[in-house]
Amino acid sequence: MSSNPTSPATAAMEAEIQRLIALQRRAHTAAMSPERAVRLDRLARLDAMIERHAAAFIGLIAADFGNRSRHEITLTEILPLRAGIRHARQHLRAWMKPRAVATALAFRPGRSLILRQPLGVIGIVSPWNYPLLLALSPLVGALAAGNRALLKPSELTPGFSAGLRAAVADFFAAEELAVINGDAQVGAAFCAAPFDHLVFTGSTAVGRQVAQSAAAGLVPVTLELGGKSPAIIDASCDLNVAIPRLAWGKLINAGQTCIAPDYVLVPRPQLEACVAALRAAMLRLYPRFEANPDYTGIINEHHLRRLLGLLDDARERGASIIELEAPRPGAAPTRQLAPRLLLDVDDGMRIMREEIFGPLLPILPYDSLAQAIDYVNARDRPLALYWFGRDRAGREQVLARTIAGGVCINDSLLHVAQDALPFGGVGPSGQGHYHGEFGFRQFSKEKPVFVQSRFSGGGMVYPPYRASMDKLLRYIGWLG
Repeated sequence: MSSNPTSPATAAMEAEIQRLIALQRRAHTAAMSPERAVRLDRLARLDAMIERHAAAFIGLIAADFGNRSRHEITLTEILPLRAGIRHARQHLRAWMKPRAVATALAFRPGRSLILRQPLGVIGIVSPWNYPLLLALSPLVGALAAGNRALLKPSELTPGFSAGLRAAVADFFAAEELAVINGDAQVGAAFCAAPFDHLVFTGSTAVGRQVAQSAAAGLVPVTLELGGKSPAIIDASCDLNVAIPRLAWGKLINAGQTCIAPDYVLVPRPQLEACVAALRAAMLRLYPRFEANPDYTGIINEHHLRRLLGLLDDARERGASIIELEAPRPGAAPTRQLAPRLLLDVDDGMRIMREEIFGPLLPILPYDSLAQAIDYVNARDRPLALYWFGRDRAGREQVLARTIAGGVCINDSLLHVAQDALPFGGVGPSGQGHYHGEFGFRQFSKEKPVFVQSRFSGGGMVYPPYRASMDKLLRYIGWLG
């Protein structure tokens, strides 16, 4: 989002956005409710596009990051996408079916039903951290629901964004699906365009601007944001089981994950053991960090400096920082930032006020589960919450007394891989959901329809009103 004067190139892209929306809206008007076969064909082409271009996408993403493992990209982006497409194709018939709902007794034998219709043209703004997954995952629901779509991938992954645009053009007509590339000014114009629904995935700060921009045109939005997702280690937890799962969730993509554990709450008596277990688990996953082909680089120098600034601020304010790997003298500089564990942190530190989005992990002791819950509830509602333990009562207490976009029990990240569960935030961490049927519904108008019977008794309440009307009204009220 930018307030700088519009350049000629940006003006040309703004015109192209408007042209494509008009093209897609005309096509939508001409075929407003595509048959199931049409939707299945679009989903099949999306799957074929991912399969054909998978190796190229992996190479482009790795280059944009400086280093990112092809195994990690396959595991976190390609496989979940294809699973989501498969899920949508399997369930599409049921999702499209009109839903009969109850009709009040007074209005029978009329019938009530809900029709799910495509909204029209969906705009999708995706971030850089999972550039393939977060561009195409909401698209699955949009196409299944019968919509057309424009994608605006991040300018921070220029190689991938260009590759995605070319791949989409190979498999889809522009009236079905197209990609717009450009800088922050182009992104601002995209978010102000007259879509029928806008999806934005990114930071909370930019999400606020996007919501304001879309509101000017009364464009409904789905905002998938972030925030500080807590992990709570319960006193009943088996650290040998829990800590490797927590470490994996924190360090995949070098912590550049919107649902990554942002800080850990640990029972005070277990603090030392937890720190030792986290250090050991992280080093088992990545015996070294610099020049490790399995360990992802920070996306660019700006974000690397931001993370180092968080560390400097915490250190100056009294935090104890545990480094897992010291920089090697004479080694070529890379953006592979080794993890740090932080102790003795407080709310005055930037690292406890800002979303970290990197391999830095504050660890805070607590004296009772109620205290840990109060700490979480005193902050913005997170996109994800993690609880590790074996005590059922403690688990139920955390579930009942906290609100988060999603919860994962005894593991990290994996709730987002379940196609039957919705994905989305709450409050500052987002609004709206997608994945599976929730995405289909998000990008549909659920149109209520009442079908009157030939034998309706409605005429009995038409004027002119007679003395018997009071008795009839009492009877209708009794019927409900």
